[in-house]
Order: sequence, then structure tokens, then C-alpha cells
Amino acid sequence: MVKYSIIYRRGQRGKLKRGREENEPLDPAGARERVFQRAAKLLAAKQRSVEELRERLLEGRGATKANVEEVIARLREYGYLDDAKFAQSYASLRLRERPIGRRRLQRDLWLKKVDKQTAAAALDQIFESTPESDLIDRAIAKRIRLRGKPKTREDAKKLFDHLLRQGFEFELVSEKIRTLSKQDESATDEHG
Repeated sequence: MVKYSIIYRRGQRGKLKRGREENEPLDPAGARERVFQRAAKLLAAKQRSVEELRERLLEGRGATKANVEEVIARLREYGYLDDAKFAQSYASLRLRERPIGRRRLQRDLWLKKVDKQTAAAALDQIFESTPESDLIDRAIAKRIRLRGKPKTREDAKKLFDHLLRQGFEFELVSEKIRTLSKQDESATDEHG
């Protein structure tokens, strides 16, 4: 027996659509096409790494490992999936949005399921053009603009912790906080 259902779309009246029985299997070509269409929708929404897309496709109904691998191979062939390009564009976008350190970007790429070598190559390229010391200076300037200069040791500790959470190296953060504290001390000595 063929099942019918009414499909509602935003701003339209319901349309009768012929559906499949729940236990009626999809033919292999139809299943592969369905996986490909889902992949296209997922990639249209946002860029994804190969592994991230693979996981999302396998969650879909009727998706098999063989279908997913075939679709991923086709997308790579067409140039729609490339982890190196993804890591590069993701990292550069994140740095344009706000100053963050290498460790934070590395963690974010790991969460996006980009392998370590690809992520490291992309980060090397990004940080070659934008040194981490420039980024930490921008982060400190932004924090001071929002909260003011640290007046107490506790405020300096909060700034220190903030910069560590942003993924900057411990030594670099220590050096910048020490420099900032020395500037404050020399400024109070001159005015005092």
C-alpha cells in the first residue's frame, strides 16, 4: 500500500506527496543520491571537514558506509571537500573575528575533526603572516578597552587567565603581563 502525506512549507498550503512505505527499501542509486543531496545541503550551510561531514552523513536515514565513502570521494574529486583548505580558511576567519592563540585554534580544528598534520600546516602558514605576539597585543588592548588596566594583582591574574584561555602560550602571556605591570609601576613612580 502506498502511503500519502501532506507536506507543509512555509507560506504554502499543504501539498499531497506520495511517500514510501516505512519498510520499503531504497534502491542503491536512490540511496546514494539521497546521501549526496544531504551532503550538498550540509556543505551549503557551512564548510565542514571530511570527517565531520562523514559523521553527519552516517547519521542520516538510509546511509551506509559504502554510500557515504562514495559521496565523499566524489565531493573531493569536485573540489568541494579539502581539509587543508578548510583548516586554512577556518583559522584565518577565526583570527579575523578576534585575536586568539595557536593552542586555541589547534583545539578548535581538533574539534572540527581535522587531522593534526593538516591543522599544523595551516596554523604554521597563518601564524607566519600574523605573529602571535601581535595577536596577544590586540587581545590585551581589547581587554583593557573593555575592563580597564589591571590595578591590582588580582586584576592582573584575571587578565593572565583570560589570555591563557584564549590559547596564548604561557611564556608569552607571562612576558606581556610583566611588561604591562612594569609600565604601570613606572607610570605611578613618575606621577607619585
